[in-house]
Amino acid sequence: MTLRTTRRQMLAGALAFPALHRLGALDIRRLAAAEDARLGPPEPFDFERLWAQAKQLASLPYAPPTIRFDDILERIDYDAYQEIRYRPDQTLWSDGAGPFPVQLFHLGRYFKAPVTIHLVEDGAAREVLYAPELFTFGKADFVGRLPEDLGFAGFRVMDRGGKTDWLAFLGAAYFRSSGELDQYGMSVRGIAIDTALPTPEEFPRFTKFWLEPAASDPDALVIYALLDGPSIAGAYRIEAAKPGAVLMNVRADLFPRADIKRMGVAPLTSMFWFSETNRHQSTDWRPEIHDSDGLAIWTGSGERIWRPLNNPPAVMTNSFADENPRGFGLLQRDRHFHNYQDDGVFYERRPSVWVEPLEPWGRGAIQLVEIPTDDEIHDNIVAYWLPEAPVQAGSEWSFRYRLHWVAEEPYPPDAGRVIATRLGRGGVPGQPRPKDKMKFVIDFAGGPLEQLQKRDPVKPVITASRGAIDNDYALQVVGTTRWRAFFDLKAEGAEPVDLRCFLRLGDRALTETWLYQHVPFTF
Repeated sequence: MTLRTTRRQMLAGALAFPALHRLGALDIRRLAAAEDARLGPPEPFDFERLWAQAKQLASLPYAPPTIRFDDILERIDYDAYQEIRYRPDQTLWSDGAGPFPVQLFHLGRYFKAPVTIHLVEDGAAREVLYAPELFTFGKADFVGRLPEDLGFAGFRVMDRGGKTDWLAFLGAAYFRSSGELDQYGMSVRGIAIDTALPTPEEFPRFTKFWLEPAASDPDALVIYALLDGPSIAGAYRIEAAKPGAVLMNVRADLFPRADIKRMGVAPLTSMFWFSETNRHQSTDWRPEIHDSDGLAIWTGSGERIWRPLNNPPAVMTNSFADENPRGFGLLQRDRHFHNYQDDGVFYERRPSVWVEPLEPWGRGAIQLVEIPTDDEIHDNIVAYWLPEAPVQAGSEWSFRYRLHWVAEEPYPPDAGRVIATRLGRGGVPGQPRPKDKMKFVIDFAGGPLEQLQKRDPVKPVITASRGAIDNDYALQVVGTTRWRAFFDLKAEGAEPVDLRCFLRLGDRALTETWLYQHVPFTF
């Protein structure tokens, strides 16, 4: 938890730079013409070379990164890091030579391990060399005494004009995009290793990057990355474009150097503290606080599933077995400001991220990990694909998928969607309320529900892994086309109850399937 918490706090600050104005910049390639110190010598590069490098790396014992000048980097805390600015006149591709301008991140207390960054053109790569002159340091002027070969912490991709960024790689194998609504929120990782196991979680890191304009799309940037960690190495090719929503086509070739118990593919990392579902856990004045409010799954068989997120009392891991899933994502469905009331961080604009496999993934499970939290600074939600086959040392894995950073899921179901889940004390108003019953109220909207009349005999279909269900019915919410399902659950003991519900009219399913893991509590 400590590493992920630190990453979230620092990355939020590092990306919140003031507007950077373009100052008639000389980009690094132009500076290199006058000063060879700005770029290293050209070396041949393509993905096949990167693939071979990753495979060779996996055959060797893992070598952790060497941290130099630790004492100075330790002094670059959150406040000092905010003082450090990449100079706008040093922006890469600021003259339009590339699809988007690129700026670089400095090392600091939370990002001590350097990465190397290269520019690729016509099959040749040249390393961008660190120099203190690339940055201004403000009150953190002691940082300017670091040596010329320090290296960088990562990079960010700017909008044209260089005033704001929309994509950033900073810390381990994490990357984030502001998405379609231009607001940073959740993160994606290159790979997740042994998440939520009794043994410590492993955080492989991208150690080298190569940036190249996409040959097939003048508005796309290709990011190549070398992954390295104690149990795995990998070669990544990520083609990122921003035609409105942010789309990223990912190829990940992975080479385990050790047996891995839990290898999470296309891992999504988010935050969920409380929503309308678990208001009893709130100690904050705001109505809701979350980057994502649910996990959506489109199974290989075509079923659409919505699983509202939980803030559980202990770490919970849920697996949804599938074969060749069509997609999954951590989504922010609630887009109404009045449900958050935060005009500083704008939770209603946080991106949803949808993972779309571009080839069959075979058998496995979409796994959801929920970690208890008592504050919004912690990333406590993880979702990923877990292959069924064992991941053994010396094996080779390849995955191709597309990441959609969007406002709404890219392939919405034809069925009605879950838009709210609420809990309360069971029973009937005006009558004694039983203490051992919990009432569930689920709102559905869209799809065929739009065409129904309030007198249509819509029924909720409900199952529970244990306990008894009663007082179940559905009705149309007055003045809307939404439908609301009600039911009471009586379940003894503290063990979680897995619930399932959808709406049906006759033999026709009207909605996606609502899944929920209820951890019994008392008001």
